[in-house]
Amino acid sequence: MEDKPQKAHRAKKGGKKAERKKDKFSNAKKSSNPKAFSFQSAKKAERTARRNVELGEKKLHVPQVDRTPLEAPPVVIAVVGPPGSGKSTLIRSLVKRYTKHNLHDIKGPITVVSGKKRRLTFIECANDMNSMIDVAKIADLVLLMIDASFGFEMETFEFLNILQSHGFPKVMGVLTHLDKFRNNKSLRATKKRLKHRFWTEIYHGAKLFYLSGIIHERYPNMEIQNLARFISVMKFRPLVWRNTHPYVVADRVEDLTDPELIHQNPRCDRTVTLYGYLRGTNLKPNMRIHIPGAGDHTLADVSVLPDPCALPDKERKRLDEKYKLIYAPMSDVGGVMYDKDAVYINVPGNFTKKSALAPAGLNQKNGDEDGDSDASNSDDQGVPDEETVPAGPGERMVMDLQDAPDTLASQLAESELRIFSHSAPMRAGDLDNEDEEEQNGITELVEEDDSGRKRRRAVFANGDEDDDLDDDEDMDDSDDDEDMEEDDDDDDEEDDNAPRRGRSLTKFDTRNIPRKGDTGADEENGQETVEFAESDSDFGEDDDDDEMINVDGRRRTNDSGSEDELAGELRWKANLKEKASDMFHNHRRTNIMSLIYNDDVTPEDIASGNYGDNKDGDDSDSQSGSDDDDKEEEFFSLKTDPSKNTAQIMDSSKQQPTAELLDQWDDEEMLDSIRNRFITGDIDAVDGNPEQQEEVFGDFEDLEGADDKQEGDDNDEAQDEDMDPVEAERARIAKRKEELKKKFDEEYDDEDGQGKLDFYEKKKAEIAQQLATNREEFADDDVHTRALVEGYRPGSYVRLLLKDVPYEFIENFDPVYPVLIGGLLTTEDQFGLVQVRLKRHRWHRKILKTNDPLIFSIGWRRFQSIPIYSLNDGTRNRMLKYTPEHMHCLATFYGPVHTPNTGFCAVQSVSDNKTSSFRISATGVVVDISQSSEIVKKLKLTGTPTKVYKNTAFIKDMFTSSLEVAKFEGATIRTVSGIRGQVKKPLPKPDGHFRATFEDKLLMSDIVFLRAWYPVKPRKFYNPVTSLLLSSKSEWQGMRLTGQVRRDLELHAPQNVDSTYKPIERQTRRFNTLKIPKSLQTDLPFASKPKIQQSTNKKSYLAKRAVVLEPEEKKIYTLMQQLNTLRNEKNLKRKLKDSERQAAYDKKKAKVAEMDVVKDRERRKDYFRKESKAAIAKAKAQR
Repeated sequence: MEDKPQKAHRAKKGGKKAERKKDKFSNAKKSSNPKAFSFQSAKKAERTARRNVELGEKKLHVPQVDRTPLEAPPVVIAVVGPPGSGKSTLIRSLVKRYTKHNLHDIKGPITVVSGKKRRLTFIECANDMNSMIDVAKIADLVLLMIDASFGFEMETFEFLNILQSHGFPKVMGVLTHLDKFRNNKSLRATKKRLKHRFWTEIYHGAKLFYLSGIIHERYPNMEIQNLARFISVMKFRPLVWRNTHPYVVADRVEDLTDPELIHQNPRCDRTVTLYGYLRGTNLKPNMRIHIPGAGDHTLADVSVLPDPCALPDKERKRLDEKYKLIYAPMSDVGGVMYDKDAVYINVPGNFTKKSALAPAGLNQKNGDEDGDSDASNSDDQGVPDEETVPAGPGERMVMDLQDAPDTLASQLAESELRIFSHSAPMRAGDLDNEDEEEQNGITELVEEDDSGRKRRRAVFANGDEDDDLDDDEDMDDSDDDEDMEEDDDDDDEEDDNAPRRGRSLTKFDTRNIPRKGDTGADEENGQETVEFAESDSDFGEDDDDDEMINVDGRRRTNDSGSEDELAGELRWKANLKEKASDMFHNHRRTNIMSLIYNDDVTPEDIASGNYGDNKDGDDSDSQSGSDDDDKEEEFFSLKTDPSKNTAQIMDSSKQQPTAELLDQWDDEEMLDSIRNRFITGDIDAVDGNPEQQEEVFGDFEDLEGADDKQEGDDNDEAQDEDMDPVEAERARIAKRKEELKKKFDEEYDDEDGQGKLDFYEKKKAEIAQQLATNREEFADDDVHTRALVEGYRPGSYVRLLLKDVPYEFIENFDPVYPVLIGGLLTTEDQFGLVQVRLKRHRWHRKILKTNDPLIFSIGWRRFQSIPIYSLNDGTRNRMLKYTPEHMHCLATFYGPVHTPNTGFCAVQSVSDNKTSSFRISATGVVVDISQSSEIVKKLKLTGTPTKVYKNTAFIKDMFTSSLEVAKFEGATIRTVSGIRGQVKKPLPKPDGHFRATFEDKLLMSDIVFLRAWYPVKPRKFYNPVTSLLLSSKSEWQGMRLTGQVRRDLELHAPQNVDSTYKPIERQTRRFNTLKIPKSLQTDLPFASKPKIQQSTNKKSYLAKRAVVLEPEEKKIYTLMQQLNTLRNEKNLKRKLKDSERQAAYDKKKAKVAEMDVVKDRERRKDYFRKESKAAIAKAKAQR
């Protein structure tokens, strides 16, 4: 063995450690010569640097405040897609991946714990326009389901356009039904085509997942695991609307209306509670909210409930199985519901306790006549109850709760507690009864021992009954919690061998109370006088009798041995009162809110420190302070100094002057020292003394030198007093320069540039600092105070109480459609005219018309209104009858106001789910809100002149009355030829005529027109979409379009006479001949002289001559005519033959076409016959 050679070391060539070492050595080799890897070209270096800078700038965005709390609410994941695309299957697969739970029926939100610090809420979006709009407003991540075998459907593009209008959250595409492709080449081509089309709608590089076929009604585990990994690392940027509004996605709805009211009036308004996680910003109490589909409401009550799907309470390396929770009350998962003050366990069917079936010898199957048996019951016949074993620890715990004979309250009432070893056991019922009867004087304490004998003990609850028992009033000096503790500690103690006994309190007559010292009367009646003690220390002190009664009623002698023994036993009780008082004051916090708003405590009590709940024990404390017995009986009682009388306490906030200080102001020198401080004094004296002037204006603060003052005031005060003012000023300036130089050096000596922050980083730092300051402001306040001041924080599970909710909301509630509760800001509850910038969607088939109703989705609301379209031409908003093509326009409508730059989308109908066209009509943003509109419509008035003068004309047919003319005095008018004018005064007769002045003389045929602008007011129409109040959520009908009304009523569009096009008949203008004076004609050149030839009636000699052909010309002309005649005859015969040939061909072609139709019909019959047979055979094979 010693000769065996040692094993040589073999370095690792694979694994994490080897790769890490490999990278280390490779980096060392590369860094050995840095010049080898530098740029060899200046242009390439410049391009690379520019590219890096551009990539860095692309990543920048406007920094926003991330108001996500430390314990963030669950991330809302919406699964959206057309019917049959695999939404439910994907949710079941993801829930199975996270919680190992199988879902059968998906209804409402489903919340699961996906990691140590993240929860997810899955929502399935129905194929309904209302649901898609609501889901787009609350989703943090959208899983867009796409059927790869069919391609993109219209619902997918509609939802993407809705997302763009409401913030555009994260979107991931999921391709399904890939198992239907038999050819890999076509599968790859389809993936590539869908991926690029998806990138066009989202952004280049958007993630698109591929899910293959279904295995056991779920997608493959590996593909779901990859999808879950991407979901777990997804980061969400805060959206503006959600970052400024609180909202709750209701995962549970309950009706709390009194059943008697529902029985009397089934249509009465209901009181409803909604449960869900609070998201967004803080929710204020009594805040106005809006439920899309149900209207506006006011919160009647808000309360925070325990988180039903809480995160792990401790930091862990991995998420254990017990923390993988699921909460889906609408889907009825687990059957557990949490309320404000209770937890409900839902057991389906009628349940019978197994212990009740055992005596009768019934088996597990006998519960069928009562309904469905519980899941814990066995399905086998003849198996007795003794042999059944619970399925798990949960079922065993529920069965134990069923077998419990008493309630938890009764068990607590019967439980006993012994504080000291010598004290008697106590019960909770004794303390409650004592609190109820302490105001009624004397109570009776009835005790039972083992023999069954009842023994009564008198307990004095009022100090007025006996002067010797004043110490009972000491119990009233503290609050209720202290009373409970003192009652526990002041009970009579027993010996170790004392029997345990039950106790009860009853009342009896106060006249039979045995007084202390009335032994003679009792002995005459044959009774014993029992002396009562509040503690063991009462026995053996200040008692002249040698014999006393023990707490259990037995007599014992008071010898010295027992006194020593008792003193030894009670040595530990020394100074207990002082210790308890110190501990109480150290740990007790004063409730400032109760001191300010509580009317039971006076300001004098607060100033003196006496602001306890009970202040009646002060006199009793002073009376019992001298008695030794009372000192020991005042166990754990809070006492105040009786010498401090609250009625005579001075105000601690005011300075109380003494006699010496008041006498100083009798001295004239003291008065003269401050005389110049007042306006009646000598102002010049103050100006002449710079030191006094500085004191006068001592409240002035130099903001630039504030830091210097705070840092060096304490150290330099003594030096400034001794130094000359000029020297002190120079020293201050020098110190300031030195600090500025230090800051300058620190800023520019930073070689790495870590001290420099650009604008983007600076803004992010400011936002983070402000957010931290806001969180620290209320960090020390209790939950109730924070809720009153800043509201309920997001991330908490809240219970919202709403009153006066329409009964249809409960009667027609369907968990498939999400219920969103959105908080409204103060201004969003008001109504006015909203001006938006709108553009008709390029895929919408028709242009939009003014005064046709549209359904808008702005903020949380969905409502119908009537818009008026306009276009701004620089000076006015000119009304448009239709929306322009391929460009934006303005729209004004009446509705709830929203802040500018709020996105919206508009549709014409939310109930038309069967249409094949694109349903998104328009998109845009809010531009302005106001209570008035400035939309004008062009108005053109025309008239004709009646009389024409040089620069004046009388115009008619433009106005109908002199009042209208007076309104338009000074208006600009013009003619068709461009001559400008102005309206002057109306003419007395006829009515409506007026005088106008022009630049030039008019003609009687000129047309004069006036261009005016007529204001147009939008109609105040607001119709909220109440889809959640309907039994069929997708059949909400609002105001119909004008075309729909005409189609339903079978009416034609009205034909306005002025709107029809008429043929224009223009008369030919005949102008007078131009006459030039002869004197002017002689001076004109020949080219400009008029050349007018006079017409003659006589024929000239050229017209009188006849044209005669020569013989050769006649022969040529005749030959040409003959040739033309032959050619025309041939063309006519050729046309006749061609027409006959065409007719024969058409006849033959018609016969062939008829035969083709017959053959095609037979061919189609054969094809469909074969297809139907194949489909029937396939269906039979699947069965």
